[in-house]
Amino acid sequence: MRYLDEFRQKELAQGLIRKIAEISTKDVSIMEICGTHTHAISRFGIRQALPANIRLISGPGCPVCVTSASDINRIIDFARVTPGVIIATFGDMMKVPGSKTSLQQERANGSDIRVVYSALGSLDIARQNPDKEVVMYAVGFETTAPTVAATIIAAKKEGLKNFSVLSLHKLTPPAMRALLVAGELDIDGFLCPGHVTAIIGARAYGFISSEFNAPCVVAGFEPLDALHGIYMLIRQFEEGRNEIEIQYERVVRWEGNTKAQEVIAEVFVPADALWRGIGNIPGSGLAINDSYSGFDAQKRFSISPGIDEEPKGCACGSVLKGLIRPEGCPLFAKVCTPEFPVGPCMVSSEGTCAAFYKYRAV
Repeated sequence: MRYLDEFRQKELAQGLIRKIAEISTKDVSIMEICGTHTHAISRFGIRQALPANIRLISGPGCPVCVTSASDINRIIDFARVTPGVIIATFGDMMKVPGSKTSLQQERANGSDIRVVYSALGSLDIARQNPDKEVVMYAVGFETTAPTVAATIIAAKKEGLKNFSVLSLHKLTPPAMRALLVAGELDIDGFLCPGHVTAIIGARAYGFISSEFNAPCVVAGFEPLDALHGIYMLIRQFEEGRNEIEIQYERVVRWEGNTKAQEVIAEVFVPADALWRGIGNIPGSGLAINDSYSGFDAQKRFSISPGIDEEPKGCACGSVLKGLIRPEGCPLFAKVCTPEFPVGPCMVSSEGTCAAFYKYRAV
């Protein structure tokens, strides 16, 4: 298959691994902040294939995982106590445990909670149920935000009065800044997410180079993409450069997708947001602006904040910050499994714990 098989050629991968080993002389730590990268690195054994002096760290690259316990609990509580409301959300959110229950459990208990596969799917539910309020529980990074924004624009044009969105979108660059400022671990460079950068553009990472003297490479998601991105980072380390480079040139541009950016700016404004394990990060969320405030579920229903209580014993917050690997959590692969997840990092298809569990050596 074009753009797939050609980026999975074993001989080329082995050649890149040899080149990396040949030029790499320094101990370096590279953080990937994309769940798809985390799974590709685990699936294809990239971490084990690299020289011992290159450390790959999985960061907060899973939107489901970084959603705070408080934000999980508040939608669960809202669904439980608010009659006549339909909650629409993406499938990964259903099994994420709150402090006491989950959306999946609340649906079993009688709450009207439905899985949609696109933001526009929630609009269809609103059209089909004019006598009920439909709230879309919107979680995601910059890749999801344009479609949710377009859905809100469509709802306004159509005059739908029973549709609103609880926006819990997160922005990637402010989280990267927060990790670097915190200084809890040494991050020498970033392997940046291709899909997010296709929207925001590679120039969005300029501050990492100019303020923190760290290089970034935007990479695709196949094994050759990831290895090539790592090779480009190693070259920068060895040559003493701190630049922003694009490996994923077949998709990513410096300026990003300007149309998608315009749609986001039409509906949303940056806002502070809670990240699991990290806390409040200024300007790292997207709130619905005043022009579309009629579609802001938070304003429409004054949804009470949930308790910010992590599942007992769960180390998901430390995993998301890269402070420990999943094996460092005492619950991993024992109490916490994909069938019976304790924390969101094991629930989501993009979660670090889910990746380490699925591709672990047994």
